[in-house]
Amino acid sequence: MNILVCVKQVPDTTEIKIDPVTNTLIRSGVPSIVNPFDGYALEAAARIKDAHPDAKIVVMSMGPGQAQAALKECLAIAADKAYLISDRAFGGSDTLATSYILSAGVKKIEELEGKFDMIFCGKQAIDGDTAQVGPELAEHLGLPQVTYALEAWAEENSLRVLKEDTDKKLLVQIRTPCLVTFTKPSFDPRYPSIKRKLAANRARIPVLGAADLPDIDLMRAGLKGSPTKVKKTFCPERKKGGVMIREDSGQASAVKLFQLLEDAHVI
Repeated sequence: MNILVCVKQVPDTTEIKIDPVTNTLIRSGVPSIVNPFDGYALEAAARIKDAHPDAKIVVMSMGPGQAQAALKECLAIAADKAYLISDRAFGGSDTLATSYILSAGVKKIEELEGKFDMIFCGKQAIDGDTAQVGPELAEHLGLPQVTYALEAWAEENSLRVLKEDTDKKLLVQIRTPCLVTFTKPSFDPRYPSIKRKLAANRARIPVLGAADLPDIDLMRAGLKGSPTKVKKTFCPERKKGGVMIREDSGQASAVKLFQLLEDAHVI
């Protein structure tokens, strides 16, 4: 059983900086972490491997050289192999270009590691919150997909997935190969062992650039291949103040709120 987990190294959300010229994130010198939702995807893969010890977990990330730190963290936790997709030509990619590049990376890594039975992703990255890359990757690869998953169990030629819905949880079954995006479950991801951490620190991670992906169309990558154009990025002004409504019941509070909004000519 072959599992691919896509991970992203993201800037610490308290330290995000924007390049005023390109309107893209400045990552150099900014504290970085593994995207938390990708950590949940890795934990889901690790739990499948607990039940099926012959399973192999491969992690893949796209980013600059410093993203190797995130991949080594994944190796320390549960992954068996790791690959970094990195090239200056990929810089500034939006979600569509990123998912296209990742799909080319998946095809190349499958030549080296064998076909993947399932691809796991976090539901979204905390530096963009678009939740688009996972589903777009599934479309590029022609795979069925499930989003907002909490847990997954591997069965013969299929995967059972517990997923969030609007007001309930659903248990669905999907044939493999497939792609699943994960949200936060009711349990925390595991910690790395000392032995795995030492091995991960010594690991040499292969880097795949544009030249290693012979079928890739660079007109669909980077800023040139990104139809999304950011015109302006800013932090909204936060106004201080407010009114705390403390009535005896919810109904009375609603009436009070309506009166305040009406008096302020909001409604």
